[in-house]
Amino acid sequence: MDRAGVYAVAGAAFVAALVLTVLGIGDSAEALPNWQALVLGLVQGATELLPISSSGHLILVPWLFDWEFLKENDAFNQTFDVSLHLGTLIAVVAYFREDILRLAAAWVGSLRRRGIDTVDERIAWLVAIATVPAALVGALGESLIAENLGEPWQIAILLALFGGLLWLADRQPASKRMGDLGFRSAVAVGLAQCLSLMPGVSRSGITITAGRFLGLDRDSAARFSFLLLVPITFGAVAYKGIGDVLLADLPPGTTGPFLVGSLASGASGLLAISALLGYVRRHDYSLFVVYRLLAAAVVLLLIVTGIRSAGF
Repeated sequence: MDRAGVYAVAGAAFVAALVLTVLGIGDSAEALPNWQALVLGLVQGATELLPISSSGHLILVPWLFDWEFLKENDAFNQTFDVSLHLGTLIAVVAYFREDILRLAAAWVGSLRRRGIDTVDERIAWLVAIATVPAALVGALGESLIAENLGEPWQIAILLALFGGLLWLADRQPASKRMGDLGFRSAVAVGLAQCLSLMPGVSRSGITITAGRFLGLDRDSAARFSFLLLVPITFGAVAYKGIGDVLLADLPPGTTGPFLVGSLASGASGLLAISALLGYVRRHDYSLFVVYRLLAAAVVLLLIVTGIRSAGF
């Protein structure tokens, strides 16, 4: 998608979300306010695709501003998360639709011939292989992760730790593009992606880090990370969407926040993809490392001074 198309689609999605918010359509006093859904949607879209941790920010923003509804209604928080990720997924699919269709066709062709003959077929298999570890770990360990991780102090430590790791990886020489990776490297990226289940690590951040350690140039590492988002997020949205949304008895007042959150997430997601790909063609990832370290320092300072509690 060219830059003009990105701005047009993102702008339309944001305006729609803003109109729903201002008019209070679907708003309910017993549910998450539309304006908070708007903020969280914008945060999700940007932080999911930039290497700074969306899951961490979706916890830290309500914690920082003391938004009580999400703190007291964890079940709603889980279902609302589905709508936010749906918006991000749509943004990535829209931006990379030609690449995704081409790779999907290449993968099907490879299966039929039982061989890998082209670069597209190889990349398609790299994405498929790298998706498996996180899908298995996410399915088997979701409840364990949710119960033991995600406190603000933990997020701050992980932001700083994996920010430093990204800085080290980004110092490595760039000698490969996506099609140059081997299948063992795809497994390594997939195992690294498992770490992103911990809020504060960042799915895009850890997969870009792994890609850079494996010798991918900055643009290829970012593109590979974005392509990996599609199958893993589609699986999570489908699984949780059916169980937690379609087949669940949702409380009243969910429609407004769900729509606003999805639209806002899609809008900021599109802009984040375009911005990151344009940025890393000319710069390294140091800006995001600095942001992660500063965010971690602010969170820990708020906790140490007693302004905010260590938990959420």
